[in-house]
Amino acid sequence: MVKSSAARLDSVFHALADPTRRQILRELAAGERTLGEIAAPHKMSLAAVSKHIKVLENAELIARERRGSFRIVRLQAQSLKPAEEWIAFYSRFWNQKPGNLEKHLEGDKV
Repeated sequence: MVKSSAARLDSVFHALADPTRRQILRELAAGERTLGEIAAPHKMSLAAVSKHIKVLENAELIARERRGSFRIVRLQAQSLKPAEEWIAFYSRFWNQKPGNLEKHLEGDKV
């Protein structure tokens, strides 16, 4: 099933909303890991890690594959691009003087 761009962005922000999932992404930025390696620093069960991994996978932020008896997880950082672009649009407001966002939202010219 192909997600719309809005649905994809929603799933990325949903995945990023949880601090454990953000930490998992940070760890995967250093290289692929097994589920056991991901679970270890978080002191959580493999079942709990699997739930977080599923959310990240649904957001297309990670990919999983089976290698023998191991499940390997790797980062798919390119899937963060839509979120970066969405945030970049608004960065112009916090890079300007205070009050510009409010004025813009009210429809005034800045």
